[in-house]
Amino acid sequence: MAAEIHSRAGGARPVLLSKVEGHQDAVSAALLIPKEDGVITASEDRTIRVWLKRDSGQYWPSIYHAMSSPCSAMAYHHDSRRIFVGLDNGAIMEFHISEDFNKMNFVKTYPAHQNRVSAITFCLTSEWVISTGHDKCISWMCTRSGSMLGRHYFTSWASCLQYDYETRHVFVGDYSGQITLLKLEQNTCSVITTLKGHEGSITSLWWDPVQRLLFSGASDHSIIMWDIGGRKGRTLLLQGHHDKVQAICYIQLTRQLVSCSADGGIAIWNMDISREEAPQWLESDSCQKCEQPFFWNIKQMWDTKTLGLRQHHCRKCGQAVCGKCSTKRSSYPIMGFEFQVRVCDSCFESIKDEDRTSLATFHEGKHNISHMSMDISRGLMVTCGSDRIVKIWDMTPVVGCSLATGFSSR
Repeated sequence: MAAEIHSRAGGARPVLLSKVEGHQDAVSAALLIPKEDGVITASEDRTIRVWLKRDSGQYWPSIYHAMSSPCSAMAYHHDSRRIFVGLDNGAIMEFHISEDFNKMNFVKTYPAHQNRVSAITFCLTSEWVISTGHDKCISWMCTRSGSMLGRHYFTSWASCLQYDYETRHVFVGDYSGQITLLKLEQNTCSVITTLKGHEGSITSLWWDPVQRLLFSGASDHSIIMWDIGGRKGRTLLLQGHHDKVQAICYIQLTRQLVSCSADGGIAIWNMDISREEAPQWLESDSCQKCEQPFFWNIKQMWDTKTLGLRQHHCRKCGQAVCGKCSTKRSSYPIMGFEFQVRVCDSCFESIKDEDRTSLATFHEGKHNISHMSMDISRGLMVTCGSDRIVKIWDMTPVVGCSLATGFSSR
């Protein structure tokens, strides 16, 4: 039976179609099988399972495969029925799934990493399997020979990756909060640039090759949109989650961004509007409104015989201000601030009521979401997390996709 969920912004909501339960530990990854009523899951309980929907409406595992180590990442290529599973011990194992999804045959093991695999991408045209790991590196291996083609090391754990199949560029997010753009060659790679803007570790990335936009989610609860192809250096900040952003998906057709956080929050952001870039925070030794010194400005404190004040920043204009000149709080969705943030008193006066209208909707998934995947063509989403439960959602009430036959709430 369909179960609707609580929504912070009223109106339309995602509909919970099914719960898939049975794993003994946290589910690391879950993927919807294209054109099928099925889900593939990888878990810390050392199993890969393929769940198919039976006539009863329940999901039962048609494949239950035990692995040698906890499963930490997964990539599935539907046309070739190839599945790549990253393990906690650093290995990647390739399997082939039968046409009827009842059998999974082992193909080969790739010695990709020395530590936990964090993300995997498979490129059929080049026959590469590209992965990142907690050994602080990205590796790319040949799937024909199983041999290592190249490695590149970072200063921190590499946590997630996105790959541009046409240009062989790869984005890698790491635990330092940095995103590195690399160009991969057959046996070498070159660093193109690094993107810095998050104050916490990068937890998820999404690359849209059509608009050439990169979205990054982080443990600082925020999302940044990086305009890679258009206006150089332009970034948009999105703040609406109350915990780390664990998964993101941009729907290019409808210009909507779906994001999920560790506290179960599901957000749908309207990106089809002209948003304002958040300002850089300005530095000053005194309040840029009343000119009172900040507490480290010893000379001005001595000259004026006043106590120094704490420094704050207005989120709208970026000016360094004291507490007395920034007594107000306001949301400002056009700049990505969906809940109330500190603004200086003059900026508060300039914000009209209509400027506070939300540009996102927020919904409660009611479980810790560590991974999310969407089948955009059908408007379906699957979420999973540390509670060992996998949930399948109909997202068509909140995103502009059509729901094809197959999955249903009946």
